[in-house]
Amino acid sequence: MTDHEIREECLNYFRERPALGSLLKGFREKYLSYGRFAGTVTLRNLKDRDREELEGFLRSNYHGKRSASVSAERFEKALADSRFAGISGKEVLELYFQETLEGKKEQRLREEEQWAQLLERERAKADGIAAEWLAELADSGFSSYLKKRYREEGQDFREAERLLGLGARILSGLPAGQRGRKPVYLAVFASEITGNPHAFDDGTKDGRYLELLVEWYVKRHGKQCRQSGSFPALRRQDLYLRAGLLRDDVSNYALAAGIRAVGSGGRLHAGMEGFFAERQPVQIPLSVIAGWQSAFCPGGRIYIVENPSVYAVLCEKWQQDRGLMCTNGQPRLSSLLLLELLAAAGTEVWYAGDLDPEGLMIAQRLRQYYPGPFHYWHMSPEDYRRCMSGKDISERRLKMLEKITDAGLKDTASAVKAEKKAGYQENMVQVYLSDCAGNTAEKGSEKVSARGAIY
Repeated sequence: MTDHEIREECLNYFRERPALGSLLKGFREKYLSYGRFAGTVTLRNLKDRDREELEGFLRSNYHGKRSASVSAERFEKALADSRFAGISGKEVLELYFQETLEGKKEQRLREEEQWAQLLERERAKADGIAAEWLAELADSGFSSYLKKRYREEGQDFREAERLLGLGARILSGLPAGQRGRKPVYLAVFASEITGNPHAFDDGTKDGRYLELLVEWYVKRHGKQCRQSGSFPALRRQDLYLRAGLLRDDVSNYALAAGIRAVGSGGRLHAGMEGFFAERQPVQIPLSVIAGWQSAFCPGGRIYIVENPSVYAVLCEKWQQDRGLMCTNGQPRLSSLLLLELLAAAGTEVWYAGDLDPEGLMIAQRLRQYYPGPFHYWHMSPEDYRRCMSGKDISERRLKMLEKITDAGLKDTASAVKAEKKAGYQENMVQVYLSDCAGNTAEKGSEKVSARGAIY
């Protein structure tokens, strides 16, 4: 009998005996764990046929037994005493399961060798920032992330190769790394890199991969993201913008009037000058603001309101001697970016918002965020009682007031907590307008004369 014929007979022998097949399944698990044919396998709830098969192979009496424990040594001794002598336990496993067995240690070693070879090939093709990333890959969190992705695809190294190539193309293609290139929309960038505008959409694996690469790029170039503590929801938008990617520009704009700006060429922005000359407010997209060198407004002062309706009324009376701005609720990245430019020009901010838990939180966060002079405008307890509505505030929302720690708002927060009614700045429109007429107005605990008026 040839060696091939003996192996075929051995394979058929075990395939025809289910109890022995169960033993082999147990020893396979042991091998994958130990990296060798070892351990003991226990079979339970034995039936008559199971006992007959075990007795025939192992030459032991299992009559009446409901379970049987078989060690690797005993199994291989039975093999050696059979007509299959010369075939090891590992070889039987590989015959039966039609695979080359590796223990965890062997798998790790093989995987590391494959990764090293793959990295070497990719490094040979890359240059610039992509080459720097690949050089650091082995010692960074990316290595674990990529290996996890590769295992999720059934340990297919084609996926690993795709991810490395994709990472290199992303980093080489980021607009921030290309001299003179303006920020681009995320969907446009995705099309450039992959041919699919939705390749990096939120919720996709490659979208998460892009975010990790952008974080690495921004950190690598020593760029600091804006304060995430005040407005954490804007962190990702800011992160992408610093890499030259616009996640959302159509709905990300700043509402303002009286803003004048210097563009990338060092000249006054003609569009903003036109709106200023026409005495008109404007919606300024994030992509436009991101390209400015600086921004300023008349009188070095800007009045900011939370609600668009109030902003619209103020714009009707605007006389160009101060800036106006509306955050429209929670500030967008566009508004924060504009505020940074204004702060660099020494602009003084006067802010008015709703006098309810959410409005007070926005006001506090803006003050924490803004690095220049910042004042609350008509947000005192007296102003709250003046604009208080009949709208009840739930206990859940009232709990938010515990987070108001700013000295300029704590008394107002206490008044809101006591009254449990929302105060809306729409009810303060006439008070705001009276300021422009030169009347004395209250702002917090301070008195503001006609010189503090906005018109």
